[in-house]
Amino acid sequence: MNEIPAPAPSAATPQWLMLQVANVNLLNLALPGRAFYPGQDPYDNLEHERKLAWIGGMLARLNADIVGFQEVWDEAALKAAVARSGLRYTTVAAPGAETGAIGTPRLGLATRLGVEQIETIADFAPAERVLVPELGEYTRFERPVLHAQLRARHGQQPGTALHVLVVHLKSKRPKYLQDAAGNVLEDRDDPAITARATLRSLLMRAAEAAALRRVVVGITTRHGPQGGEPLVLLGDMNDGPHSVTSQMIAATQAVAYDRGARDVALFHAWDVATEPALKRDMAYSHVHQGWPELLDQIWVSEEFVATSRFAIGDVKRVEVFNDHLHESRERWRSDHGFVRALLRLRTG
Repeated sequence: MNEIPAPAPSAATPQWLMLQVANVNLLNLALPGRAFYPGQDPYDNLEHERKLAWIGGMLARLNADIVGFQEVWDEAALKAAVARSGLRYTTVAAPGAETGAIGTPRLGLATRLGVEQIETIADFAPAERVLVPELGEYTRFERPVLHAQLRARHGQQPGTALHVLVVHLKSKRPKYLQDAAGNVLEDRDDPAITARATLRSLLMRAAEAAALRRVVVGITTRHGPQGGEPLVLLGDMNDGPHSVTSQMIAATQAVAYDRGARDVALFHAWDVATEPALKRDMAYSHVHQGWPELLDQIWVSEEFVATSRFAIGDVKRVEVFNDHLHESRERWRSDHGFVRALLRLRTG
């Protein structure tokens, strides 16, 4: 009996490469015995093993092709945690934490994609420096931004890199004045002083957001000498998607009155996902004093907005893994939920 040949796919039917990206705040991942913050005990061997096992299990659930990490003190600990997942990644790196981060934790990346370049961006341009009351000039990111240029396995346009930024902006925690040994010099019980200290934190986070905006524009603009390239930003923004600082980076709201602004805008993955049935009225990745917030976010450039004439793909869906926030408060778990987005790249 002759078999009936399968019909050839329609030329109008797009072919897709699926790509999962995720953001993961690890909550002080460090080697056992490693002191990281004053007043916090290092992990002992048992606690460290529990942390590695828990992170590995969560990474296995995420099964992402690209993972951005925050709060990495030791690159060796990150590589050990990723190995516990049982997943294979071609690159696992935490620049600045190769022999242990100093002062603040670093950002990390795990990816199955080919890596063309990984760099860190620490310093602001001179014009981006901001005076912070009682602290002086703020000149650099507290946690240097990780910038990677990746290449998809199939179907990506020749000569086009997929850019990934991993970020962790200054927290909302009040920035009290301290001496050289880290001792607080101000009365933390005084509401006026706390307001002043919170202002310092806000200015520092806003300065980082403005400096990061320059990086975003440099990658996404199509009017530069190389033209714009697709960008995915993974981060703990320490603010909500519609906050002033997040919008300083993304400038999505400008699109409402200036269509040309789409060129250099970023779009919250949740807002442009093409599976509306999977959207939720509310999602959160962190709970502070009983208040849920979506601090951990994924943003994409116009190339991943399905309705754009420059689209090379889209965001299919976004999920938040946050059940563990209500399970316990042991520090071997993260105090942040993990966000994952399924991106699609057209291959034909």
